[in-house]
Amino acid sequence: MFTPLLALSVLPVLYLLWWIYVRAGLGCLTGRTTTLYRKSSFTQKWAKSIGGIKPPSPGFVSISNEQNRESKFPRLGRPVSSMRPEYDVVVVGSGYGGGVAASRMARAGKTVAVLELGLERWPGEYPSTLNDVAPEYHVSGNIGKDVTTGNPTGLYHTVKGEGQDVFIGHGLGGTSLINSNVYLRADPRTLQIRDWPPEIRTDPSSLDMYYARAEKLLQPTPYPNDYPSLRKLEVFQQQAKALGQGRNFYRVPQTTFFQDGLNNVGVELKGSTCTGQDCTGINDGSKNSVLMNYLPDAWNWGAEIFCGCEVRHIRKDSESGGYLVFYAWHGDGRESFKDTFYDQLMWVRAKELCFLGAGALGTTEILLRSKAHGMAMSPLVGQKLSGNGDILSFAYNTNEIINGIGSEKPSTPNPCGPTITGIIDNRGSEAAPNVEDGYVIEEGAIPEALAPIIQAMLETQTSQVYPKHYARLRCFLSRLKSIIMGPYADGCSVNRTQSFLVMCHGDNEGILTLENDKPRLQFLGAGRRKHMQYLHGILQKATEAVGGVLINSPPVTVHPLGGARMSFDGTGRQGAVNNIGQLFNSGGGEDVYEGIVCVDGSIIPTALSVNPFATITALAERSCDLLIKKNNWTVNEASNGKLDLFGKPAKSVPISTLMSDNLHGIKSKVKSAGIRFSEIMEGSIHIGTDIEDFTTAEKIARGASSSARLCVSVDVPNMDNLIGRSFHTALASGTFSCGALSQDPLLVTKGRLHFFTVDDDVSDGTNITYTLTLLSTRGETYVLQGHKKIDSDITFSGRKTWKATTTLFTTIARTNGSLVGKGILHISGQNFINELLSFSPSGDTTGTGMLPVLARFLGFFTRQTLDYVLSPFRPLEYPDTSTTGYFRKPTPVKALVTAEDGVETVVKLWKPTGGVAEHDMAIVFIPGASVDDQIFSLPTIPTNAVDYFTALGYRCYIPVLRFGIGGPAEDGWTAYDARLDVKAAMAYIREQESGRKFYVVCHCLGSITTAIALLSGEVKKEWIQGMTCSQVFCNLRYSPDNAFKAGSPQLVKAYRGLAGDWFSCSSTPTSPIIQYLIDQILRFYPIGASRETCNSSVCHRCNLVFGRCFTHAHLNHATHLHLANFFSGIHMNFLEHLMGMGAEPPHHVRTNQPEFKDLVVEKGNLERLEGLQIQWLSGGANVVFDPRSTAESYEMFKERFPEGEFERVVVPRYGHLDTWMGKGSFKDVYPRVRAHVEKCEEGGRKGETVETTIGEMEVVRQEKEVGGRNRKLGWFGGFAGSLRLPK
Repeated sequence: MFTPLLALSVLPVLYLLWWIYVRAGLGCLTGRTTTLYRKSSFTQKWAKSIGGIKPPSPGFVSISNEQNRESKFPRLGRPVSSMRPEYDVVVVGSGYGGGVAASRMARAGKTVAVLELGLERWPGEYPSTLNDVAPEYHVSGNIGKDVTTGNPTGLYHTVKGEGQDVFIGHGLGGTSLINSNVYLRADPRTLQIRDWPPEIRTDPSSLDMYYARAEKLLQPTPYPNDYPSLRKLEVFQQQAKALGQGRNFYRVPQTTFFQDGLNNVGVELKGSTCTGQDCTGINDGSKNSVLMNYLPDAWNWGAEIFCGCEVRHIRKDSESGGYLVFYAWHGDGRESFKDTFYDQLMWVRAKELCFLGAGALGTTEILLRSKAHGMAMSPLVGQKLSGNGDILSFAYNTNEIINGIGSEKPSTPNPCGPTITGIIDNRGSEAAPNVEDGYVIEEGAIPEALAPIIQAMLETQTSQVYPKHYARLRCFLSRLKSIIMGPYADGCSVNRTQSFLVMCHGDNEGILTLENDKPRLQFLGAGRRKHMQYLHGILQKATEAVGGVLINSPPVTVHPLGGARMSFDGTGRQGAVNNIGQLFNSGGGEDVYEGIVCVDGSIIPTALSVNPFATITALAERSCDLLIKKNNWTVNEASNGKLDLFGKPAKSVPISTLMSDNLHGIKSKVKSAGIRFSEIMEGSIHIGTDIEDFTTAEKIARGASSSARLCVSVDVPNMDNLIGRSFHTALASGTFSCGALSQDPLLVTKGRLHFFTVDDDVSDGTNITYTLTLLSTRGETYVLQGHKKIDSDITFSGRKTWKATTTLFTTIARTNGSLVGKGILHISGQNFINELLSFSPSGDTTGTGMLPVLARFLGFFTRQTLDYVLSPFRPLEYPDTSTTGYFRKPTPVKALVTAEDGVETVVKLWKPTGGVAEHDMAIVFIPGASVDDQIFSLPTIPTNAVDYFTALGYRCYIPVLRFGIGGPAEDGWTAYDARLDVKAAMAYIREQESGRKFYVVCHCLGSITTAIALLSGEVKKEWIQGMTCSQVFCNLRYSPDNAFKAGSPQLVKAYRGLAGDWFSCSSTPTSPIIQYLIDQILRFYPIGASRETCNSSVCHRCNLVFGRCFTHAHLNHATHLHLANFFSGIHMNFLEHLMGMGAEPPHHVRTNQPEFKDLVVEKGNLERLEGLQIQWLSGGANVVFDPRSTAESYEMFKERFPEGEFERVVVPRYGHLDTWMGKGSFKDVYPRVRAHVEKCEEGGRKGETVETTIGEMEVVRQEKEVGGRNRKLGWFGGFAGSLRLPK
């Protein structure tokens, strides 16, 4: 596995330039390649043998968090979004040690999670060419300055160190995916060196049972005699003889299958095709890596595997017990957010054990960072690293044909063979009386990926030793042949190159430290220079024997060991872990973290002078065995039988409803085209329940430095579903950080995004909503509700569009709904760019298929947004006469009354229900023109005015006057005519109420008509206990646009001439052409701020004749949708009379034409109202009647009747009808009316008065005697939000 190191060790600049070229040429928009590496016929056969090339079983989600590559390969890994918050055991890393721990713990009945930095790849998916390999390379470390480049989850990783580089592998299976498979036990004498713990040092044979256990699963075997002969092996044997070491030459045991069959775990493997591709990944299915044995075994016994998870640090959880494992997830393009990627860590809790098997460097880095986060441990963590004495050299352009270049399609008669097949083993006491002088030499192979550049790499090395008898002409011609005919040409210089890997007892003085949170690797020891010089002499002699040029590579190791080494005295003074691998919790004593166990090369205290994975595996088996015995756990040793890796495991841990929902959403990714991306929003969250307004909460939180950050990965599993279904759902996972709420990030355990869904709480707009279940490390659960508001406020404004799509109004609540905090989060410009860069394919989308899917998503997003940016051009919304969104409401009692002129009026009565005690006084609501009782009994809000007051015990009467819905409005009656309806209705109500006075709430034209009835003497003030006059009374002051229309009577004449006397508030696409044209023109009718723009034809038509009746922000969607059910129309006679009253100074109510008398100034009329208690109510944003209307009436009455009881209320931000039909009227308006009702009411009161605040209003809450006991009378709650007393 050593040759790929040379590429970056020798010519880093050349290789990086090549990598950039390949990346630019082959990568998709995300910068990540999704190439499906070419498959040989052997691969096809292997895939079929393990269960067939087929999609996963429908009952089990076997999808990795990376692309499922058309379901042609198994996927043991699960999506990270399906990870549980806690497991009995968490295993970090999936190499030999991690695989052992996962398998043994799963068989012991523990819930197990495996976290692997790399991705899951199976035979047929490994890169083979330089173009394939380059995007999988990652380089980090120090080359004069810190450098990190390439793919962090790539299969190959070179760590640049001072004095020596290290090459390691990442992927599910760890370095076992790309090693040379050589299985050799450590020399017992090595295990007796002083640096080993006494439990092993005094009895090396105690490891034999664990070596045997490892061999049972790894099944090492030497290259068979009945396989094709290998030139590199034959030449190596000649070299051994030339060195006088022929007796120490043998075919090395390796974990390669040379015949088809099941391995001992139950996975089907194929016989080797001798490709020599072990170092880049074997695609023929013959490599018995950890991916083929320990991991499938763990999976089959219930372990859950997650790829792309880079563990950063761990922490003992002193509150809940166990250990918190913090990791960065390399998924959904999250690494595009370079500045914050490692700040937004996810976590999982290990309740009992956390095994660290991330490799010598990986585990040591995790421990160092954990130490930096406050975890006490031995000062020897990061010390005493070894490169295992690795030396990489080449006998270049020898006199012999070697065939040492790997190929995916090997020559049948002369294959390269496995990467390493032979060894010269000089570790025995005969060859090395001093154990530390022992060493091994192994021959190797150069993988196909390096074949095109290996000649240039070797010939540019400065360390070249020529043989004494150098055949210059032959060597020149061989070199020329390589250049012209390529590296596979028979007899060319590359074809004549032998590779050597030496392992010896080098020094153990390497150091790994963290600088600026990045690892720095140093090998600065003397390195046993004399011994190394001796070994170079041996290699020179072996090369001389075949007439080649000895070329030594720069110092590089593929076998890093140590960093968290076992202590030789059982304390933290001489090691980082004890003999089991448990981490010492101090630098002096024997105390350990019982649940933190290191099981990889990091614990090995010395160089082994041989390939170390056999010893790593045996030590891991030993650690697990000792822990199992210590805890009296039982391990199920049953055989798996043949495993179907596409099917279900034999054992799976039951999942919660929450995780079931996540998996259900993820399932739809199979066989679908989708997209995924990541998003980071930052802002401020106020923790507290005292602030309702988002902007205020954000401001207060900012002042208190209560910052917050939401980092979510969004997965759109199926683009067809996203676009085609109304709820436009995507899955979300990630973290939410807010120091005021939790010291650690909160996990998103369940997340849903809904794109552009109708907001039931908004009149005309859509939201991008976030519903995220959050879990803290303390076990507290919260719910984050966030929404981005997309509505007409963004019309023709780029600035507002940016703000709307990047601003998240955020509420944090507990699971019972109680508020925790709220604020606002924003996407910054840089994070927006990073978000775009994070887009990547999901589902079946690969390669170039990414572009159309991305175009569909961005097109969908753009269209939905442009609907509101270009709001006036949206398709009109015509009347919806359904009852969608209606609440169940009580049915009133109806009565018909007849006015003096013979016109009939409907009077409706609602009585208190639910056992509430009734007041003696009733309330009469009088609605305005073109409407009916529904403005007070609105069915589209939970609590309307009738609900509110009947719940308080008031009987509510509502007459529908002749200009309202259902009356003879089309006959052309005026407001003055309708005074007779008021008189008749009040006479009827007085009769029903046995002559008792009642309270009157009159709105708009209902208020004007009531004023006319009182001023003209048709209605007596003695009938009325008090009044609330909404928006207007006897002074008609129009808004500017209505004043303009009132002064333009020609508009009425024009309409009459074109369409007749009746103007309907409803139209349809098939209405007469004049109505159709009016609808189109009204798209652009000036109605105020852009946020008041909508596409309701009913709303537009009401705006024309009445002015804008609403502040849209106070209407919910159902109310706005059903406006046609609440408005009828207006007659031109009525409109002319109304316009005239407002246009004629002093803007008072008047009689009909032609007299058109001013009823206010007429002598004696105003005195008819003396002594009447009146409250005037105006919406502060009313643009039908200017608030001056009520102000002038109020001032006039105060001046005329100084002793009178008069009040005036202006409700901020409310318009005209939304004061009664608003979704928040029950808290912003009704309580103020109630206060005046109770003030005017005479008698009938019992109990104590308690002051309570609702919104901005001071109101009174009573206790009533009900059923023989006191009950508090409230105005919230009840069926569907209607007001009811508790029973």
